[in-house]
Amino acid sequence: MQEKAANKSPVFAGIEAGGTKFNCVLATDTNRILASTKIATTTPDITLPQVRDFFREQEKIYGPIQSIGIACFGPVDLDRASTTYGYITSTPKKGWSNQDIAGFFKREFAVNIGFDTDVNGAARGEFVSGAAQNVSDFVYITVGTGVGGGVFVNGSPVHGLVHPELGHMQIPRKRDDEFSGNCPFHGDCVEGLVSGPSIEARWGCTADTLAEHHPAWVLQAHYLALMCVNITLSYSPKLIILGGGVMGQKHLFPLIRQAFQQLMRGYMLPDVPLDQYIIPPGLQDRAGEVGALSLAMMQAD
Repeated sequence: MQEKAANKSPVFAGIEAGGTKFNCVLATDTNRILASTKIATTTPDITLPQVRDFFREQEKIYGPIQSIGIACFGPVDLDRASTTYGYITSTPKKGWSNQDIAGFFKREFAVNIGFDTDVNGAARGEFVSGAAQNVSDFVYITVGTGVGGGVFVNGSPVHGLVHPELGHMQIPRKRDDEFSGNCPFHGDCVEGLVSGPSIEARWGCTADTLAEHHPAWVLQAHYLALMCVNITLSYSPKLIILGGGVMGQKHLFPLIRQAFQQLMRGYMLPDVPLDQYIIPPGLQDRAGEVGALSLAMMQAD
């Protein structure tokens, strides 16, 4: 999508850097997108220059970029005092460990860079203009190529030692489940059991080809509900948002809520309707780009 008319407003670049693709947007604010493209996540030597070249071409049309916001897959280093701030660190994504993502764009464009995890970016998008508007304390989970979580407390993301990695939470296995898991680090953590690649490894097909009444979904809902129980007991959020490609299966939500209720056994949440507590994103697949643009505009301010 691209507007050809001359632009007089400051422009901002947002990069939602995912394990499958880089979603690149140029905008004057989170609701006025001037140009966008998607670039496959192949190798850093190929993908990063392609992203750079896209934005350089857009600058010829719309003028210089004021700042860049990057919401990046990880784990990433978010400690500004660290010599590897802005790097992807020990990621399962082959070829991307120890890559200086923020530094690459800082060197190429010489502008301020806002940098956070991809899931914190999506959480920020939901906070700015999605399902978490006016909700100070919530958790956003993405279930797709990987599983990640963004924890917002008092309207700001939790970083801490590194940043929350809720997708690598250890959860109890169902007794009859013999699948070893698909996480290269932990085997049967949440990500190893419910991510898109894990579904494919377990069932031999992708999530979007599984029938709605396939037994995979009851098992998927059980493990996602266990994750939500642990999130609820650990953070006491006012809202849990479940996004990502796998959660495009809308029939999953009633199954998760039912399993969650059974696992909680009446503890906590006595007056909270679960269809208002465990919910899909308000922005659907735009949450990450809105969050990345918000990061960029925060740097400009």
